[in-house]
Amino acid sequence: MSEKLKIKLSIANRVYPLTIDASQEEGLRKAAKNIEVMIKQFEENYSVRDKQDVLAMCALQFASQVEQKSIDKETVNEHLEEKLQALDELLHAHLIS
Repeated sequence: MSEKLKIKLSIANRVYPLTIDASQEEGLRKAAKNIEVMIKQFEENYSVRDKQDVLAMCALQFASQVEQKSIDKETVNEHLEEKLQALDELLHAHLIS
């Protein structure tokens, strides 16, 4: 049974108490830190002061990164599948002759 931890994360000047598995702590703390860094960048670069808008832009940024990685992975998988198919055809042709 995994050990539960009670932690508090601060995001956009709000504190969020969470009860988590110990194995999740590092990832959650890093994610909260990344969100804070991104909030600061949006506020500095785009003069956005409304936290709701800043958090929406952060969510969009992170979601688009996840989607892009998924798209990139599909592209790599398709490329590998094509190469394996060509190799299979080559081996098959060599074994038959």
